[in-house]
Amino acid sequence: MSTTLHDNSSALPLDAQDILELAAHSMFHLFSSVSQGMFLVNRKGRIVWVNEGYQRFLPGLGFSSLSQFLGRMVEEVIPNTQMRRVLETGEPVLLDLLDNRAGTFVVSRIPLRDEAQRVIGAIGIVLFDQPKTTLQPLISKFALLQRDLDEARRELVLQRGHSLAGAGTGERRAKYTFASFVGSSAAATEVKRQARRAAQSASPVLLLGETGTGKELLAHAIHAASARASGPFVSVNIAAVPDTLLEAEFFGVAPGAYTGADRKRRDGKFKLADGGTLFLDEIGDMPLSLQAKLLRALQEGEIEPLGSNQLVPFNVRLVAATSRDLVAMVQGGQFREDLFYRLHVLPLRVPPLRARRSDIPALVEVLGEDLALRNGTAPPELLPDALALLVAQPWRGNIRELRNVLEQAVLGSESRAIDAAQLEQVLREAGLEPAAPAACGLLPDGTATRPEDAADETALLRPLAEQVASLERRAIAAALKAHGGNKQAVARQLGISRATLYARLENPDK
Repeated sequence: MSTTLHDNSSALPLDAQDILELAAHSMFHLFSSVSQGMFLVNRKGRIVWVNEGYQRFLPGLGFSSLSQFLGRMVEEVIPNTQMRRVLETGEPVLLDLLDNRAGTFVVSRIPLRDEAQRVIGAIGIVLFDQPKTTLQPLISKFALLQRDLDEARRELVLQRGHSLAGAGTGERRAKYTFASFVGSSAAATEVKRQARRAAQSASPVLLLGETGTGKELLAHAIHAASARASGPFVSVNIAAVPDTLLEAEFFGVAPGAYTGADRKRRDGKFKLADGGTLFLDEIGDMPLSLQAKLLRALQEGEIEPLGSNQLVPFNVRLVAATSRDLVAMVQGGQFREDLFYRLHVLPLRVPPLRARRSDIPALVEVLGEDLALRNGTAPPELLPDALALLVAQPWRGNIRELRNVLEQAVLGSESRAIDAAQLEQVLREAGLEPAAPAACGLLPDGTATRPEDAADETALLRPLAEQVASLERRAIAAALKAHGGNKQAVARQLGISRATLYARLENPDK
C-alpha cells in the first residue's frame, strides 16, 4: 500500500495566526501531560486552574481537596514561590529550584500575555518533583558552587571585619582569597582566571609584574584555592633577609651548629611550610650561591639544615614572585638558567594598574573602607573630578602608590569630601606632575587610550578573530558596569542568552 504526499486531511492551517494558536494549544496540552504538574494564576495571583498531575502535591501543601486550593492567592498556598515576581516583571523563570514543605522541585514559570502584550496571568510547571535523585549531578554542582560562594562571602566578611590590632594571630595561613583581588576589568579577570587554574595544579607558580600590583595577594589566594588550603602558608621576602642568614632562614639550623647558635633545633621555612605552600617573594634578589642549593632542594624534595648531616624530607608547593626581569638576569649571568626553568612552569604576569584603569573606582572604595577601619573614621568621599584625576595617573607604584596618595589626602583633609585639587597637591609634594584627566580616555575593559594611540592603526592589523573577541570583551565589560553586574539585564541588552554570557565570562578568550 502506498502513501500520498498530498494528503490535506492533516495539513497545517495556511493562516499564520491559526498556526500560532494551534501551536500554543498543542504546547499547552504537551506540557500538561508530560510535566509532573501544572497550574495557572490570573493577573492578581489567584490560582484558577490545576491539572491532575499537580493535585497529588496538595496533601503535602496541607490541603485535602482541590476546592480548598483553587481561588487562593498563590503565596498563601505555595510557600517560597516566585510567581508574584513573574506577574510583576513579565519576565519568565525558565528553570529554578523550589523548596517547600511538599518537597524540592525543578520548576518553570511563564507569563501569559494578551494580544496587547499585557500580562494577564502565568503558568507554573513542575518539571521534576524528585530532583535529588533525577538531577543528582546538577544538584551536586549547584551545591558545590553555593558552598564556594558562601565560603568566599564569609572570608570577605572576616577580612573586612578584622581590626589592625586583631589581625596578627601568629597562625601561618593565607590571609586573602581571589575575592580580595579587586577588579572586574578584562586584565584583572584574566589574571584571576589564570591564577584559579594554577591553584588546581601542584607545579611551581612564578608571579611576574611591577612592584605594588598584588603579587603577594595572589600568592595567598592561590594557596587558599588549592588542595593545600588547610596546610600552612609560609612566606619569605628574600630582599629583606641578609645574604648571610638566608641559608639558615630556608633550611633551618641544627643544635649548636655554630658559636652562639641555639641549643635547640631551629626549623627553616621549608620545614615550616611542610604540607602547605612556600612563597618566595623577590626571588630575583636571591644570591647565586644559594640558588644552587635551592635548586637541589626542589629537585630532591629534601633539605640539609645548617650544621647537620641529616637529610630532612619536605613536601611544599612553591610560589615565587619577582618584579625583576629574570630573562635578562639569566642572560647576564645573575640568575641560574636551570633554576629559572624550574620556577618558570606556570608563569603569571600581574597587570599594572595603568592597564586596568576601570578598576580604580572600586579599588578606591575598598582602600577607603580599609583606611576608615584602621583610623576609626568614616570612609572618604571622592568627588567626580578627584576620581577622574586618579584614573588618569600612570601609577608607577601601582596599587601601593594609589593607597599612599589616598591615605595622604584623607589624613590631610578637614572633611570626608576630597577633590582633585587636594590630590594634585599630594602628587606634587611627592615630586610627580599630575596627568590631566582629558589626556587619558578609558575603555570599558580598563585600557587607557591617548591621542597618539588613536593614530596608531597597527592594532587593526591583528587577526580579525582577535579583534572581534576583544570588542566582545569590551562590550560585556561596559554592559556589566552599566547594569551594576546584573547579568540578566546584560544578556538582554547584548542580545545573547545568559548561558552564552556565563560562557564568555568563564572563558573570555573564546
